[in-house]
Amino acid sequence: MLGRIRRREPSERLLFGAVYGTVLASSLAAALDQAPANPGYDALWVLISGLVAAFAHGYAHALAHHTVTGDKPLVHAARSVLTEWPLVAATLPTAGALLAAHLGWWNSSTAVNVVLVFNAVTLFGWGVWATRASGGSWPAAWKVGCVDMLLGLAIVVANTLIK
Repeated sequence: MLGRIRRREPSERLLFGAVYGTVLASSLAAALDQAPANPGYDALWVLISGLVAAFAHGYAHALAHHTVTGDKPLVHAARSVLTEWPLVAATLPTAGALLAAHLGWWNSSTAVNVVLVFNAVTLFGWGVWATRASGGSWPAAWKVGCVDMLLGLAIVVANTLIK
């Protein structure tokens, strides 16, 4: 039983980090769109926020694990933080779109709009993948994907209403 749980842990961490990072990046992009446009700074801000969130999440896991098992906290903290890479990776498309705006490929507002739609579709994909990977049917996968996509669409709607 423990072996089965440990084998599933990497895909669960991947999914958690990817969904959390995508929602975080979308929220940041929507919020950054309200300020005067500085897409280079915004791209850096999204990456730094992803790194800090990954560190905080990994460190919190390490602290919780240490209090339960008594393992060496620094070694476990380093390992735990490194396993949060999917959260940081999920912020890269948002940072890349903002960096493209900084380079003049499109304006900052277009970058944010593209990112919000891209991230909503990505959330749908993560939901479908997770459900299918866990043995769920295609109809169930589509339902979960739609619910995940609603997270991204909620950010789009909130962004539109706040503007």
